[in-house]
Amino acid sequence: MRKVYILPNLFTAASLFCGLLSITHVFRGDYEVACYLILISALLDGLDGKMAYLTRTQSAFGLHFDSLADLVAFGVAPAMLIYSWMQAITTIGTGKVATGVASLFVICGALRLARFNVQALREEKKNFTGLPIPAAAGAVVSTFLALWRTGLWREEGGVILLKILPLIFVGLSCLMVSNIPYPSLKNIDLRQRKPFDYLVLIVVVVCFMVGLWQMQTLILFLGFWGYVAWGLAGRFLRAHKPQQNPIPGITLHK
Repeated sequence: MRKVYILPNLFTAASLFCGLLSITHVFRGDYEVACYLILISALLDGLDGKMAYLTRTQSAFGLHFDSLADLVAFGVAPAMLIYSWMQAITTIGTGKVATGVASLFVICGALRLARFNVQALREEKKNFTGLPIPAAAGAVVSTFLALWRTGLWREEGGVILLKILPLIFVGLSCLMVSNIPYPSLKNIDLRQRKPFDYLVLIVVVVCFMVGLWQMQTLILFLGFWGYVAWGLAGRFLRAHKPQQNPIPGITLHK
């Protein structure tokens, strides 16, 4: 058997472990703990790729192992959260609706990861094709935390929002298998020299996050859904961008 790199795969294994632990907490009804475990898994998922890049220990084994871990942590775990929560809130619908929505999320996530593995060495270097599964899981988790912390799902004003939650989750599933490009945040090369302003900006952002720690739920919600909206906005602007005439003096007609 061929040898494998230990350090980056340890981070991947830790991410997988947090995903499995999140599922067990969903079964126990500890939804908030399950959400934070998924977020920790997302952090570890980002670190394993960066660690492999910095130490030059990237491999095909690590790529496939990472995808399998992502399917559990960002596919199955959020799907269990979706299913359990929709079952607990009778205003959303029947158990069949919850089963269908949760299953669709996992299947689309698996298709997204399979496509990523095929395109990883070619198309998906600077941009992702479709919404990355960690971002989709983050959108699910941040939505749950926002509704859970505010208690909006218990009020009459949140009934309408609860009824459209299945549509939101279905929309996230469809975005994962779409062709909408999303910017890759893994291309930041920390080994190269950067302008001094980059360091100042990072320090300011970290201090800003620490100072607003009490608003972490809102920050997570705006961050993940802002990323989701970024790809949609980019696709909309490109679709409505005026086409330039290839030959001067000739007007193109639709």
